Amino acid sequence: MRVAELVMAIFMAVFSLAIMIKATELPIGWIPQSGPGGGAFPFWLGAGMLVCCFWIMVRWFRGSSPLSRSTAPYMDQRSRQLFIVGALPLAIMIGLIHIIGVYFAVPLYLLYYVRFVGGHSWLMAGTITAAMPVVTFLFFEIALTIELPKGFTEPLFYPIFDLFY
Repeated sequence: MRVAELVMAIFMAVFSLAIMIKATELPIGWIPQSGPGGGAFPFWLGAGMLVCCFWIMVRWFRGSSPLSRSTAPYMDQRSRQLFIVGALPLAIMIGLIHIIGVYFAVPLYLLYYVRFVGGHSWLMAGTITAAMPVVTFLFFEIALTIELPKGFTEPLFYPIFDLFY
């Protein structure tokens, strides 16, 4: 746990710096008669994160937090198993999005997670799995007109688009 705390603080500090640098592509100061510049919020958010990361590192070096004194492993055997049960299928789902699209990859993941990890009935898992792509499609594609990746299943959606457009 001790090493994990320091590594995460360093990683987040680097991420905070990257946010701050990217934010400076837009004005970060106050613009007369229009308010804060477009990069102000992300820049100052990144600066606040950076200060917090430095404070975590100071507390780590001082040994003033319980985690900085801990000799416990970051992940025990049970934690690793739970991580694999959740993260591996999630990674597979993300990979499948570009092949079979969001509307098939996400329901497959939900079916797995609700039925096998959550232990819910087939009726519950099937209902959620069937309803999710319909609600997501109506919200993103129709209401917001934001296209989500459909992979090779895109031709299946042409008749649905013909109904709405």
